[in-house]
Amino acid sequence: MTSTTAPTTPTEAGAPAPWLPVAAVAVTLVFWASAFVAIRHLGHDFSPGALSLGRLLVGTLCLGVVALSRGVPRPTGRDWVSIVAIGVLWFGVYNVALNEGEHRVDAGTAAMLIQVSPVLIAFLAAAFLDERFTLYLGVGLALAFSGIGLISLATSEGGGSDVVGVLLCLVSAAVYSVSLILQKPLVARLSAIHVTWLACTVGAVVCLPFLGQLLDETGDAPASSILWVAYLGVFPTAIAFTTYAYALRHMSASSLGVTTYLVPPITIVMGLVFLDEAPPAMAYVGGALALVGVAVARRKPRTLAEEVSPPA
Repeated sequence: MTSTTAPTTPTEAGAPAPWLPVAAVAVTLVFWASAFVAIRHLGHDFSPGALSLGRLLVGTLCLGVVALSRGVPRPTGRDWVSIVAIGVLWFGVYNVALNEGEHRVDAGTAAMLIQVSPVLIAFLAAAFLDERFTLYLGVGLALAFSGIGLISLATSEGGGSDVVGVLLCLVSAAVYSVSLILQKPLVARLSAIHVTWLACTVGAVVCLPFLGQLLDETGDAPASSILWVAYLGVFPTAIAFTTYAYALRHMSASSLGVTTYLVPPITIVMGLVFLDEAPPAMAYVGGALALVGVAVARRKPRTLAEEVSPPA
């Protein structure tokens, strides 16, 4: 006898409401954009190393709660090598360089510079993961770095120190890109939240030499600034990574990656509202050119750059 019962579809079997992944993306974008503004705001009260350590300590605690609720990770020795490298580069060098860079350039400019990461990732994937170096990638690289050149010219009008800020933001983008190349094979074997938590913990350990500065500066800082440090650890680090991972489970990686193009404009608006500052006029042109370069570089055939998005 043939059953007339309609088969249960994935949606009927308990898939989330369509608006939930979209809401998760929105949360991620707003929190990551706000991180650039918060870092810029805290530059008067916390040095780059101390701010990095404070953020990472809070993030490690919050991520640990989520990660351990899903079980205890068991990386192999080879996995630990990659995790330590990611922790040092992504969570250590990235945060210190970005914090120092935002002492010298505004939040919106920093956000535009970090968004060149997908182009760098595509180049590294072609060089080290045997992905194709396409014509799109070559053109995208040229456009993106032309945009960076315009941003550098725009910020240099205020003095050479601003060019140093641009270079520091590019260092952050570069070490993040290298970290994603290392992370690619890891997340095939381990949970993304476990990898993120372990790497964040390594980053906090790497930044422990700044503990004395953190304690001294926390003692002198107003309560509002201390709360902003906690905010960076809880929201842009722990919650935003979690909502991003949730959205990634329910959306295509390429569709999700494109949404991060919204981070610079959101950051610029927040910078105007909360800091009363904005990038120089030419920087807007450079930022737009850099983002066009990213879009061109991510054209088919797909590469690793389509599967990742830079955080703040």
